[in-house]
Amino acid sequence: MKKLQLVTILFSLLLMALGLVYFIERPTYSIQTEGILYVVNKGSKSITIFDLFEGTEVKELQLAIEPHEATLVSNPNRIVVTNYGSPDDAAKSITVINADTHTKEKTILLGESERPHGIITMPQENTVGVVTDVGNHLSVVDIVTDKVEKQIGTLQDFSHLLVHHPTKPLVYVSNINSGSVSVINVETDEVVLVIPCSDRAEGIDITPDGSELWVTNIDDNSISVIDTETYEITNRLETGNQPLRLQFSIDGKTSLVSNASDGTISIYDTETKKQIANVQIPGKKNLFEKVIYRTPRPVGILMHPNGKYAFVSNYAAGRVEVLDMGTFTLVSSIKAGSMPDGLAFIN
Repeated sequence: MKKLQLVTILFSLLLMALGLVYFIERPTYSIQTEGILYVVNKGSKSITIFDLFEGTEVKELQLAIEPHEATLVSNPNRIVVTNYGSPDDAAKSITVINADTHTKEKTILLGESERPHGIITMPQENTVGVVTDVGNHLSVVDIVTDKVEKQIGTLQDFSHLLVHHPTKPLVYVSNINSGSVSVINVETDEVVLVIPCSDRAEGIDITPDGSELWVTNIDDNSISVIDTETYEITNRLETGNQPLRLQFSIDGKTSLVSNASDGTISIYDTETKKQIANVQIPGKKNLFEKVIYRTPRPVGILMHPNGKYAFVSNYAAGRVEVLDMGTFTLVSSIKAGSMPDGLAFIN
């Protein structure tokens, strides 16, 4: 009888402990700002749609294929998502989501180029640019006509992310296996230059004035700073371990880098090229933190248009961390699906 009582007590304590862990672990959203955040969840094949003013989840929209990245196309508002596929089943399409009704409108095929990953909104109306990891193409797609208007080879291997020059008809594509950036003129449909960076170039962004391109190199933990007039690497900056993404602030004064293996977000001064802050996401200090917060793995970064906040997807923990851009501190957390990655925003 005593043994049974002891087992009952221990079981009750275990349930209480698990309940406490669950309660503490739940993401706490404590800010209030305008807009709707779209979080691309790879593991759960879904999009978490979160109201940033109300602080509530609007919907978790299920998708048939594992998604990776997303972008906003305005007038009318549409979120366009790349369908990457599973390890055993490569996909070749993008999904268009109605941002007013939060429903899937259609899927657009990209031909034979497989595993679309990076996606951006192009200057032309209703148009997106997509790069594929297998096939290594930049595809320019009209989401109204469903037409792949052009498909330009990057001439490199494992083309992953991309960014458009703010004033010129140039798209820059990071190529992981080649450790390079392809410079593509989308008016003449040609690669005008390939810039060698370092081992496994991935994260990429351009300063708001278009003068510099910053590229993260995963294997040697660095940033290549490239002059967009001369295409010379003018600086090489140290990062944390496994810098997967890079994003400039709205005013262009700072740049954020997500160091996946370290669980940190590094902030750099764009002008001085110095690291000015390094934010540790909870979950790395000890076993208790790992149980409560889960080991952090920051990936995607998205700036709020008001310049006050940055959103960082915490891949391993199923959350999105909210960074105050004034203090460079974490001020909130949003519950997402499994393996959150790409992010998009709509006012």
